[in-house]
Amino acid sequence: MPKPNNLIVIMSDEHNPKVMGCAGHPVISTPNLDALAARGTRFTSAYTTSPVCVPARAAFAIGKYIHQIGFWDNADAYDGSIPTWHHHIRNRGHKVVSVGKLHFHTAEEDHGFTEEIIPMHILHGKGDLMGLVRDDLPKRGGAKKMIGMAGPGESSYTLYDRDIAARAQVWLRENADKHQDKPWVLFVSFVAPHFPLTAPPEHYYRYFNQKLPMPKLYAREHRPNHPYIEDYRNSFCYDDYFESEQDVHKALSGYFGLVSFFDEHLGKIMKTLQDMGLEGSTDIIYTSDHGDNLGSRGLWGKSTMYDEIAGVPLICAGPSFPKGKVINTPVSHVDVCPTVMDIVGESFDEVQDDHPGVSLIDLSEGATPERTVISEYHGMGSTSAAYMIRVGKYKYIHYSKYAPQLFDLEADPDEINDLANDSSMSAVLEECKKRLHDLLDPMEVDKRARARQKELLDANGGREAVIARGDLGFTPAPGVAADFK
Repeated sequence: MPKPNNLIVIMSDEHNPKVMGCAGHPVISTPNLDALAARGTRFTSAYTTSPVCVPARAAFAIGKYIHQIGFWDNADAYDGSIPTWHHHIRNRGHKVVSVGKLHFHTAEEDHGFTEEIIPMHILHGKGDLMGLVRDDLPKRGGAKKMIGMAGPGESSYTLYDRDIAARAQVWLRENADKHQDKPWVLFVSFVAPHFPLTAPPEHYYRYFNQKLPMPKLYAREHRPNHPYIEDYRNSFCYDDYFESEQDVHKALSGYFGLVSFFDEHLGKIMKTLQDMGLEGSTDIIYTSDHGDNLGSRGLWGKSTMYDEIAGVPLICAGPSFPKGKVINTPVSHVDVCPTVMDIVGESFDEVQDDHPGVSLIDLSEGATPERTVISEYHGMGSTSAAYMIRVGKYKYIHYSKYAPQLFDLEADPDEINDLANDSSMSAVLEECKKRLHDLLDPMEVDKRARARQKELLDANGGREAVIARGDLGFTPAPGVAADFK
């Protein structure tokens, strides 16, 4: 085990893992992310446990998969009832502080932090109630905000992120040196580049004033028509409000601008560490809760299992990690829990029980455990549960009510050619299906998720009541009024 270090965990929201300079993106400017990757280890095949905010963040905190913990969707947030890595290390005497978005249930609960600074939680402890409707899906009224709010300027989210970055810097300068008896952990969680796609002008125009490539498979005749994708597209009808390629250009400029805006704030935190001489005693983990479709296949937002969404950026840097290393082994957010324990010098064995994670330190040093990484989805815009696993170069997606999908990510990294109906791939398909069933029973898990969703739906007045409540589009920042229009 390496010498214990302090740790900063930095999380963005909805960052497509392909949109980084160090990932080879042809347009984006992310000098601070690139510098972090250059002095650390980048995991190129990292996955969220669920491609939507609330369950992904619950699983990230607990270090277990969604079917293990039962926080299924954006109306069913983490409530402190299961210990997190925050609890484990705080209970062992470490200072564990969060700044920014958590997306848990309510502020009154004990989520395991010593202190929560300007936290964002789900609205009124209820969140996205409309997502509890899993049949005869309603159209989402907030979808018009995707293009409607794209452009240059400031939003409540960019103002919130500025505050998050400022308070993180203040905490480091005023508190980091006070806690030298045991390593501390600072969790800094931003909302960029989550929509609204309103980006500060200096970042927006960097992209708007150049030619941007159109998203892949954007033309209607090229879009895949798998029924799961059609369900999502018809409920989250974001693209219905895009009238031209110029609208796509605006949306991309806003998203790319927000990625660079986030990168700016990452740089400020890195500079603070440098100024304080903490780089040699502090590790950094950067990731996002999930990615974004970003117009590919005519889709925007999240909730699908393509690598742009189920995949996440994951960079680990500092004295515990090799410099300039790239790891292609599939990894998961469940691996963060044992990694945090390792970094601060605590034994993961003492809390492991049925945690499926593997330390990213071990993986960065060449460990290649035999394992299957899984992501799952039971939420808004879907009538079918979706389960994704990686088996070597193959990605297998299993649906509770639809035909599966299979992609060879080595030959087809853009996931254009679905091999599920290729007779020559039947053995691969069966092996993938077996591996999934070794992990869980897809129908039993789907049944549990739907039972919980019915319970919450009934408690909130039923289908018509939650549809009448409306669609937020996105959770309001602290102190900002909710907008269901």
